[in-house]
Amino acid sequence: MEKPGIVITGASGRMGQMLVRTVLASDQARLVGAIERQGNPWVGRDLGEAMGGAALGITVTDDPVEAIAKAQAVIDFTAPAATVAFAELTAQARAVHVIGTTGFEPAHLDRLKAAARHAPIIRAGNMSLGVNLLVGLTRKVAAALGEDWDVEVVEAHHNRKVDAPSGTALMLGEAAAAGRGHGLDELRTPAREGITGARAPGSIGFSAIRGGDIVGEHDVIFATAGERVVLRHVATDRAIFARGALRAALWGQDKGPGEYDMADVLGL
Repeated sequence: MEKPGIVITGASGRMGQMLVRTVLASDQARLVGAIERQGNPWVGRDLGEAMGGAALGITVTDDPVEAIAKAQAVIDFTAPAATVAFAELTAQARAVHVIGTTGFEPAHLDRLKAAARHAPIIRAGNMSLGVNLLVGLTRKVAAALGEDWDVEVVEAHHNRKVDAPSGTALMLGEAAAAGRGHGLDELRTPAREGITGARAPGSIGFSAIRGGDIVGEHDVIFATAGERVVLRHVATDRAIFARGALRAALWGQDKGPGEYDMADVLGL
């Protein structure tokens, strides 16, 4: 059987280039397209040459319709509005859409749900195996400890990240809330500044750090009088996210329409 063809969106970005390299190095998939936004200087250039290497015979395009039409999977780490538009095109092509984009609003999620009625969408705030194991542990620890244990999710990322809390932090907060039998919206504490008063019992708080070239660090702190439990994941290389995304794209090839996440891909 022919290897599935993969299209990468946002190919000029740091994550986009990592995804390109990961697919090119794989013996299970083919890179068949690269998409960038209109006006990007890479548009119209050979992808390999734009990345500073040998020609690949793949021209970077700003026409997603043409690129996605020949794909079996699209891997997408861009921005919410762009991802929603890509999802509608990917659904029309009946291709797998792997989404690592974060920062979605409810209206975006509604449109992704509609697209998933026609093709598989695999979406996760973090594609790494370690993080998804951490999500499962967070749910279990939250279920085991009472609501007299405060929960704080602390995350750190590079200084160019535009959304906070990170998608991974929200995944962890949702897991902690689920472990306590609630939705995150019921327990989430707003960002703190000024005189905030005492912490509400059972609430889940978030703290965000932005600086330098931090790839991604996440701590889930469970704290009560006299003791703390800290669960931690540290990412040092974006390749872990690219490998997870490619694994998701391959996993989704025989799946029907619907919304999936990395727990499904990893069988967790």
